[in-house]
Amino acid sequence: MNVAASAHGKAVAVLNRNEPAFYCVPAEAYEALMDKLEDMEPVALAKKRANEESISVSIADL
Repeated sequence: MNVAASAHGKAVAVLNRNEPAFYCVPAEAYEALMDKLEDMEPVALAKKRANEESISVSIADL
């Protein structure tokens, strides 16, 4: 905990034999990352469907 606290809100890489084993990320940074990833999902879906054939529908038919 001392290492994480001394990082002043930045991510810390925990090494095993000089290779990153995992990253210790502050909760606020993790939540922001998850929010950003969640926001990216609809964009990826829209790009995937951009070239699909569209169908015209009347609002009354919905």
